[in-house]
Amino acid sequence: MANVFIIYIWILNMLLRSDNIMTLVDGSLDELETQIILALQEDARKSYKSIAKEMGVAEGTVSNRVNRLIQQGILKLQARVNPFAMSNKVAAILGINLKHRQHARAAKEIMALPNVNAVWVTTGKYDIFVEVLADSIKELNVFIFEEGLSNIEGIEATETHIMLDSDSKFFKIAPPEGSV
Repeated sequence: MANVFIIYIWILNMLLRSDNIMTLVDGSLDELETQIILALQEDARKSYKSIAKEMGVAEGTVSNRVNRLIQQGILKLQARVNPFAMSNKVAAILGINLKHRQHARAAKEIMALPNVNAVWVTTGKYDIFVEVLADSIKELNVFIFEEGLSNIEGIEATETHIMLDSDSKFFKIAPPEGSV
């Protein structure tokens, strides 16, 4: 019984140490997690060892926190491109109105389409907004009217806004046709 009590005290002590307090159940971040995310936002290639040294914690603590944030869907680490620095890319935002209130289904189907960067279910004039990155105006046209959105049931209307410039917007690129 004494051994169980000692283990309980040890676990409690570990949980109370500031570098072991984890993301709260409600998804809010603690101070260490916020600092880790800020460091990765500044330089996503920064090593966990470097971040840990700056914050005065163990490298394993940083690694565990990042992995936990990824598993909880709070953090995503991805490579993105600036379409405005590339001569062959067209970036657009599409506002979409649905015939029926099936937002979740439509958003899921749209997100699975090639060239789609992001999907938001919203309030206001449009039911859904979609970010698209295409190789040309022709490819964007095909996406909207022939092979992409035209295959999604329940879309009543779309309005396309081509992005001309941005210093802050980066996109995922679609894999080449035929690749996985």
